[in-house]
Amino acid sequence: MNFRPLSILPAALLSLLCAGTALAAETTAAAQLQHWSAQAGAPGNASKGQAFFNARHGGEWSCASCHGMPPTAQGKHANTGKVIAPLAPAFNAKAFTDSAKVDKWFKRNCNDVLSRECSAAEKADVLAYLNGLK
Repeated sequence: MNFRPLSILPAALLSLLCAGTALAAETTAAAQLQHWSAQAGAPGNASKGQAFFNARHGGEWSCASCHGMPPTAQGKHANTGKVIAPLAPAFNAKAFTDSAKVDKWFKRNCNDVLSRECSAAEKADVLAYLNGLK
């Protein structure tokens, strides 16, 4: 039998742990802005994003209803009361770091606020606004 020394075990475990960490933070808010701007065919506009974030769009909620205005502190879901981490990336290092979660929450929240999915331009504008908050 050919056994490998146990000394490689810590390196292998470290590699697995780092791989898991990379998966949890596989994107950034800036990369998301770049992605949605490219999809929209124009750069995100922070002024439009702020106006969109605060508007009710004909329904009872706006993005700010749950995420606060400005979204730099903890928010609170308007219906359930569940605490929501700050949305602005400068105030929440985990914001917009997982593409699957970004897609999931944009889809769910846009449906709540607009009764439809947000367009690529709307996503880019909101991300431009959120990325500009310091």
